This record gives sequence, C-alpha cells and structure tokens, in this order.
Amino acid sequence: MELRQLKTFRTVATTLNFTRAAEVLNYVPSNVTMQIKALEDELGVRLFDRLGKQLALTNAGIRFLAHVQGILNQLDEARSMVLDDENLSGTLTISANEVLCAYRLPVVFHLFRSRHPGVRLIFRSVPNQQLKQTLFDGTADVVFMLDESIRSGGLTVEPLVEETFRLYAAPDHPLTKRRVLQLEDFHSEVFLTNEKGCTYRTMFDRGFEKEGMDSITYLEFQNAEAIKQCAITGIGIAFLPEMTVKAEVTRGELVALPWEIPDLHVHTQMLWHKDKWISPVILSFIEAAREVIGMEEHH
Repeated sequence: MELRQLKTFRTVATTLNFTRAAEVLNYVPSNVTMQIKALEDELGVRLFDRLGKQLALTNAGIRFLAHVQGILNQLDEARSMVLDDENLSGTLTISANEVLCAYRLPVVFHLFRSRHPGVRLIFRSVPNQQLKQTLFDGTADVVFMLDESIRSGGLTVEPLVEETFRLYAAPDHPLTKRRVLQLEDFHSEVFLTNEKGCTYRTMFDRGFEKEGMDSITYLEFQNAEAIKQCAITGIGIAFLPEMTVKAEVTRGELVALPWEIPDLHVHTQMLWHKDKWISPVILSFIEAAREVIGMEEHH
C-alpha cells in the first residue's frame, strides 16, 4: 500500500469524480483509476460503487476514509515536527472571491509574509459558489467567503467582520440631495450590481422584492471595480460593500444614499476543513487573518 494511493483515494472520496480528482492531483485519469483498483485489489474490498458515471463510497470505503484521513494528518504532523518552528516552510493555498482578494486579504498576506518568508503562499481567486468545494477537494487550506451566516457539517466557519452594504451614486445624482428616500424614488433608476448567482446579488434582489419592487433595471458586472467606475460616471446606482468604496467616498467621487438594505447581515468568514490537521503554517495564517480582519470589527 503506497502513500500516493492513500492520497489519491482521499481525493477521489472527496470529489467522487475520477476526472476531477485527476485534475486536483495533476495525474491523467487512467492513473487515478489504476491506483484505486490496485488499492481495492490489495484490500480485497470495493471502496467505490460505480453507478453509471456517478461514484459513491461503499460502507468499507467510508470506514477506510476515516482511517486514511487520520494517517495523512499524522504524517503532516510528523513532517512539521521535524522542521524548525521558527522558520516555517511549506506551501499554503488560500482561496477567496475577487472582492475579498482585492480589499481584505492583501494586508493579511503582507503580515504573514513578513513573519514567514520561507512559506510559499499560493492564492487562487474562486467564485463564491465554488469556494467550499475547494476545501472538500483539498485544493485550498483556508478560504474566505463574503456571505450571510454559513452552516456546514464538515467545515469550521469563523466570522471575522460584519460588512456593511450600501447604495452609492455620483455626487451630482438627484437622489443624493434627499435626506430620506422612499421606495418609489427608485423607480426608473438603473442599478449596477453583480451578476445573478453572486451571493449578495441574491440578497439585493430579495431585499427589493420583499419591498414589492420587482421592475428594476439592472446593469450586471463581474467585478466591483467596473461597478464603481460606472457609478462615478453617472450611469446608475451601485450596490457594493462599504470596504470597496472607501477611497472613492473620501475623494468625493461617490456618495452613500440614505437607504438601509433590509435584513442584510453579511460577514467576511474564514473556513477550513474540520478533519484537516491544522499545521503551524495554517495556524499562523489563521491568526494573522484574525489579527488584521478581526481588528476591523473594532474600528
């Protein structure tokens, strides 16, 4: 029984897809299939049921996975113990969506790099709806999500800071002159938002539909920067987290409208897999994030 077979088994067991597991491990799919077959032959049991194109763990596979997780975690721990703790090394992979990548994480990366220059830090920008899966696939050690309270049986979720969302417009927009806004004031306005499917776009839609306003004109964008630039030029009203527009508000390019988005409780949250051994490298990064982003809560 080889170590690489155990790692391959764990990846197939979390992705339940040979092709996806091959991508994660950087193998050709036939190599993954061959390793799993060799493991099953050696153990004398089926680890997976192949239901057409779908894979499912057998009962034996479920029991075996629990032990394999423990073995691989102990190995990570043993490897870490022989290294000099003062000079942490290894690789750390972090994932988040583009907003957190641009506005929350650079300071965390800078602090962590200054403390542990020997650690190879890899960052991958991943759409919000795919972030949790990267932890189950093993392609990320820690992920950051901008969302309402996340509940997940297999993941540890730590909220770091509550994020305020506002409506922003150019200073010469007529609605900026008003002290109080009514729902009907937004009729015939153009809203600049993220595309459907994005978490806070869904929350925005829900807020306005609840208020009985479903005939809104949208311009949809993939990133916050494009939304801001279009709002500055007067094309419409931007819906964005406050953290993304601090510079533009300070320079007087954008103004927050006097409108509260109903029932919007969004946090920047940090997640990692419950079964993953938290190495000194991962722990040090988690602590840096708590220090930097968690401090925002008290400002």
